[in-house]
Order: sequence, then C-alpha cells, then structure tokens
Amino acid sequence: MSKHKNMAHPERRNLFSELPKKSGEELFQTLVETPHFLFETIVSDGHTTPDDEWYDQERDEWVMLLTGAAGLRFQNNPEIVELNPGDSIVIPAHVRHRVEWTDNGCKTVWLALHYHGD
Repeated sequence: MSKHKNMAHPERRNLFSELPKKSGEELFQTLVETPHFLFETIVSDGHTTPDDEWYDQERDEWVMLLTGAAGLRFQNNPEIVELNPGDSIVIPAHVRHRVEWTDNGCKTVWLALHYHGD
C-alpha cells in the first residue's frame, strides 16, 4: 500500500479492523513491498488449495498464523503440518506445498514475508 512517502507522519493501521466480513475468495493484502521483499496478510475462511494444485514459489516465504488454524502439506512429506496462532514456518523457494485446510469456524489470518534468501 504505502511506500513510506511521508515518514514525518506515519500512518497507523489496524490489521484486524480491515478484515472483510465474508468473502468467497481468499484475501491477499500487501502491507509493504520493495524490490527485495513482499510483506502481506492473507485471510482464509475455510479456503484450501485445489486438489490438483501445488504452490511453487520463486522466493522463500515466512508465514505466521495470527488467528484461526491451518494445515500445510509439502510434496516431499505426507504428514500435514498444523499451524495455530503464533506458529510460523519458513518455506524455501521451490518447495512445493499446499494448504490442505483452514479453520471453518473463524477467519485464519496469516502474515507472509516473501524474500530472496541467498
């Protein structure tokens, strides 16, 4: 959103007040983006990755769950990694993964940092 144009008067925002009431699609919101990284929120409401799809990203990704719960599956590991509020995980670039489930009872809010981990 903001590229820090006027640092003399920084804008205060509240991540939770900006959440949608209900959305049919997963919501991705960029918080800060530079040529070196992307920092975003993701809001899932029972969303999953389609059965025949895997994420295969160009950059490393650190994700942390703020609310809700989720299950991640990695192509090289049959076990589902369950995430709860406060849990984080680093997903290296090109490690194929998918979201098997997110909480149906409340919104699952993620913080995600995409970066080149050279």
